[in-house]
Amino acid sequence: METTATASSTNPVDQPSTKRRFSYNPNRVAHTLNKLGLGYFAPFARLIGKDEPAKQVREIVTNTVLPIVAFLIFVALWAITASAVKTDSVQIPSPHQSWYALTGTAIPGFAHPFPESIDGLTKPYFEENGGLDPKSINGFTHAESLAEESYIESQQERVDKFMTRSKEAAAEGDLEKAEKYKGNAEMFASKTYAGNKTFYDQIWISLLTVSIGFVIATLVAVPIGVLCGISPMFNIAMNPLIQLFKPVSPLAWFPIVFVITTWGIDAPPSDSIWQRALFTSAGVVMLCSLWPTLINTAVGVASVDKDHLNVAKVLKLGWFKRIWKIVLPASLPLIFTGLRLSIGVGWMVLIAADMMAQNQGLGKFVWDMYQNGDTMSTAQIIVAVFVIGAVGFALDRVMLVCQRLVTFEEQSI
Repeated sequence: METTATASSTNPVDQPSTKRRFSYNPNRVAHTLNKLGLGYFAPFARLIGKDEPAKQVREIVTNTVLPIVAFLIFVALWAITASAVKTDSVQIPSPHQSWYALTGTAIPGFAHPFPESIDGLTKPYFEENGGLDPKSINGFTHAESLAEESYIESQQERVDKFMTRSKEAAAEGDLEKAEKYKGNAEMFASKTYAGNKTFYDQIWISLLTVSIGFVIATLVAVPIGVLCGISPMFNIAMNPLIQLFKPVSPLAWFPIVFVITTWGIDAPPSDSIWQRALFTSAGVVMLCSLWPTLINTAVGVASVDKDHLNVAKVLKLGWFKRIWKIVLPASLPLIFTGLRLSIGVGWMVLIAADMMAQNQGLGKFVWDMYQNGDTMSTAQIIVAVFVIGAVGFALDRVMLVCQRLVTFEEQSI
């Protein structure tokens, strides 16, 4: 007897899949990494996708080894210079001294970089501060953290003590004394720790300052740049002023901005971050950093394809719509080039502005360390130089990513 069996088809064409299969495209991932300013990792993405493995390995080795070799050569030259350049009171700090000035700990296996600084100091001097030298950047930060914790504990004890007395007085029927104790508790609870600013606090204050100046500069420069690019008459009128004020040093702008902020801003509480000095520094940053954005915006707007503008006239677009829909999108790449230049100028100018305004930023840190005049303080200035450079590089990368995201380039991948 013949038997027949009917088998259900397993062909994926007959049974459409409900799940979308993930397909790894190494070129697309590498392109995205390049767009985000992470081009160093692009060969890794291609290597994972087995796209010419030998070539990617060579590129990874080249991109890794050459910068490391260059940095080691720099450190060696730095160490040689540090051993040679000395005065009666100070010397160029060595890499080890700069490391100690940051961390507060010596590198194991090496002699202490500041032997004179630990002579006569007791072991608890370091142990009470987590084993760190309190004169170093990290050591001072740790000491301030301990002091703030102690202050908060003491504050809470006082608040609890007055609240307990207030409840006891209320239970005894003495409402006047109860309110007095309660008022004392509220007064202590409202107080904040007013300790010294640490190096890391000053980094954030500097970032806040340059952000304020950069945003104001952008809000001023972009509209003026658009008007200069659209109207030749307005451009002729503004060009002498732009060429006159563009090369002015931040040191020259400072007295003028100082007078304006002193006149226009009331003195805030001493524990507030919004001090006049912050706005003075931000004003100097704004006046020095707006010019690259203004000029690049004007050039970008002036170079918009005339055919696009003619189409806008045919469509009878209003002036504002013409700017918003056609002019700005077409000129965004150049605008962001200007913004990238402006953030670099602003960050560079900020240090000098902080020094003069005594804003609690990195500029003041450098000035205070310079006033100390010893090798440890000079080493901390070197640490600040590296941090200033690293933050400036990070800001530039952020603006570069923004610039690439608005650049209308042909996608070959």
